[in-house]
Amino acid sequence: MNANKRRAIFETLQELNPHPATELEYTTPFELLIAVMLSAQATDVSVNKAMRTMFPVANTPQSIFALGEEGVAGYIKTIGLYRTKAKNVIATCRILLDRFGGEVPDDREALESLPGVGRKTANVILNTAFGHPVIAVDTHIFRVANRTGLAPGKDVRAVEIALEKFTPAAFQHDAHHWLILHGRYVCKARRPECWHCAIEPLCEYRPKTPPPEL
Repeated sequence: MNANKRRAIFETLQELNPHPATELEYTTPFELLIAVMLSAQATDVSVNKAMRTMFPVANTPQSIFALGEEGVAGYIKTIGLYRTKAKNVIATCRILLDRFGGEVPDDREALESLPGVGRKTANVILNTAFGHPVIAVDTHIFRVANRTGLAPGKDVRAVEIALEKFTPAAFQHDAHHWLILHGRYVCKARRPECWHCAIEPLCEYRPKTPPPEL
């Protein structure tokens, strides 16, 4: 895919959604960190539902740490892998309190030192909470980047590198949100909905998917 076509894809996505945002509900970098940690192998809807109950009660490293693993588990038991996630949340709160003054660090290495925080989660925090022009590649973005020809790669790291290389600077901050939303609602895994895709004329996926029969 050439540079002009890539730019046109991002221009189209920007026109449709000038100010994209995560669908996770949060008010502070710490709330976002916890929500993203819980969203692994879970839906944003399920995380938001659980956090609407927990955050009014505890939404700081101090208050969540005070809940303990069992307390956190009680709030997130509807989310997959909740026991492991509760353990990681408490361990993360302890580290934030002991090493970072209770603040979420604006630094990749520091973020990745937290239990349950890998490169993808760190990128989400750096981008969404702190405004860094980085792209967190999840399954949706991996699929869209490869299927469309926008930034092919054999694994998520390769796709991340390709997106960083090929995404024009003006679009790098919002690229993560545009692509994840496009993958979630249009360029779906089982059946991409090409018949109402705004970037279909620019996409290099073949064959295009016809609309379902009425």
